[in-house]
Amino acid sequence: MATTTAVPQTKISGGSFLLEERKTDEVFTPEDFTEQHLLIGQTAEEFALNEIVPNIEKMEHKDFSITRDLLKKAGELGLSSAEIPEAYGGLEMDKVTAAVIADHIAKYAGFATTWGGHTGIGTLPIVYFGTEEQKKKYLPRLAAGEIVGAYALSEASSGSDALNCRARAELSKDGKHYILNGEKMWITNAGFADLFTVFAKVDGEKFTAFLVEKTFQGFSVGAEEHKMGIRGSSTCPIILNDCKVPAENMLGEIGKGHVIAFNILNVGRFKLGAMCVGGHACPSRTPSGTPSNARRSAK
Repeated sequence: MATTTAVPQTKISGGSFLLEERKTDEVFTPEDFTEQHLLIGQTAEEFALNEIVPNIEKMEHKDFSITRDLLKKAGELGLSSAEIPEAYGGLEMDKVTAAVIADHIAKYAGFATTWGGHTGIGTLPIVYFGTEEQKKKYLPRLAAGEIVGAYALSEASSGSDALNCRARAELSKDGKHYILNGEKMWITNAGFADLFTVFAKVDGEKFTAFLVEKTFQGFSVGAEEHKMGIRGSSTCPIILNDCKVPAENMLGEIGKGHVIAFNILNVGRFKLGAMCVGGHACPSRTPSGTPSNARRSAK
């Protein structure tokens, strides 16, 4: 009888770097940055200091027209398209580049949250899981900042337990639309976003993602949340009341929405770490004299 030899496999656990010894060549440091990393970091730094910081006060008072203008300027500079393939208007750069941009753009947490929601969880679902038609339709405009993306997963009764969502999707009798019903909570960019990745259960059972435009019939946005921090970002509920979503706007596979949801969040957390590192450097202060939505520098 033939025998088989087991092939050893290395299992990498999250956070293992905190508990295990690592070799020098396994650790990435600023000394490893390429010239391209340094140049785009400089571009992001100049954008943050010259465009974002002078407008902090307006964004603190929810002047989202300023926010949209800044997103468009960021798109023109290539700061919103590092992770989008060149074929769809992006720069197709590595994850280090994305982290470098996030680090420098985080001078003001309100805009950093907006930008991160747009370029990360608002855009990457299409980059990784979209059809060719979906990519051609949406990615060039997201890359340029012409439209703003958002990600709608959480509900009042299912935040961390996302798979317990109550939003439902039913295929219309003619097969042309999915009819979505439900409510999503705490959605970043909701007050002014154009395109939402929305998660709902097909027939109440199969957790699935959909690309929903704000102009779709049956879609509406609730009131802004009154937050203690990151006030310069928009956070609202969205309401789906017999919302008609074209069948071709289903993202990925029916019942495989969790693959999209959790993988996209993991990438977002990666860049959030870079934002937290860069967020201490904001020079602006509010009229009260306290740092505006930014961490105090260590004394």
